[in-house]
Amino acid sequence: MQLVLEGLEKKFGEVDALRDVHLHVASGELIALLGPSGSGKTTLLRAIAGLLPIDAGRIRFGSTDATELSLRERRVGFVFQHYALFKHLTVAENIAFGLESQPRSERPATSVIHARVEDLLARMQLGGLGGRYPEQLSGGQRQRVALARALAIDPRLLLLDEPFGALDAQVRVDLRRWLRQVHDDTGHTTVFVTHDQEEALELADRVVVFHQGRIEQVGTPDEVYREPKTRFVFEFIGRGGRIDGQLLPEGFRIPGVEALIPVARRVGPISGAAGLHVRPHELALASDDKGLPAEVRGTRRIGARQTVEVSVAGQGGIIEVDLDARTPLPQRGERVRLQALGGVAFGG
Repeated sequence: MQLVLEGLEKKFGEVDALRDVHLHVASGELIALLGPSGSGKTTLLRAIAGLLPIDAGRIRFGSTDATELSLRERRVGFVFQHYALFKHLTVAENIAFGLESQPRSERPATSVIHARVEDLLARMQLGGLGGRYPEQLSGGQRQRVALARALAIDPRLLLLDEPFGALDAQVRVDLRRWLRQVHDDTGHTTVFVTHDQEEALELADRVVVFHQGRIEQVGTPDEVYREPKTRFVFEFIGRGGRIDGQLLPEGFRIPGVEALIPVARRVGPISGAAGLHVRPHELALASDDKGLPAEVRGTRRIGARQTVEVSVAGQGGIIEVDLDARTPLPQRGERVRLQALGGVAFGG
């Protein structure tokens, strides 16, 4: 089922939680809403679900205008960060809850509900656990029960709000892969909220980057990482550093450095004061004296990756440089030269 949002607006007092939000989600697509806390992600998810009224705009489920429909009428599956399971019900009873709560005229037969629960227990890798209570399960198992309960009603749309936020790192990684497989198997249109950029880039077909109630950029994980349309998107997604200087038609100039730095992409005015934003893999230690003068502030190793933290002369802040695992690490305080291999210049 397609999901279409047209000009959504929502205020909390004087705060604009959603500002002119337009979004089209294709049927069967897995979309991530990514952004910092307070950017509007969860507000949008709750508005789609019908848990929160909007002030302006329209919400469409396929050809149906769902703007004024109730939560029950929208028939969405909602998975909360902290599971929201009923402690006094068994796993099987939790999964069946949505089906058994339907009006008598719409409620499936008991045998159908039982078969549906058993199917979901198997699909969610919870076979044999239907008689247990939530407190007898691990965090990952509880989240699977929550997803099974959301899927039990055969929702038109699946919504997940920070579904892995309460889990430890390794469980999160395992469940991310599992959720992608479940999505591919079921084909549900899915929207999930996260502030974890790695989670969004790994799971989603497309990423919607939020900032201050607005959509900053929509694109594939590769597009939002490699082709950020705004300075915020670059700084929020992935590691990166900024070098201030002057953007010229022929390149980027840093005060006190004679050589111009080539610019891979430009956003904004073609000349004037600007910041060159570079990823750690777009920098290298120069073998001559023509690079940017810098001082090593620290080094670290994470697996096969080596990272050098440097401060560039005349610049504020720390910039990271990734090195090949075979490259000797410079010492703290050592003077080095940097070579920029790429980057995005944001003018204005």
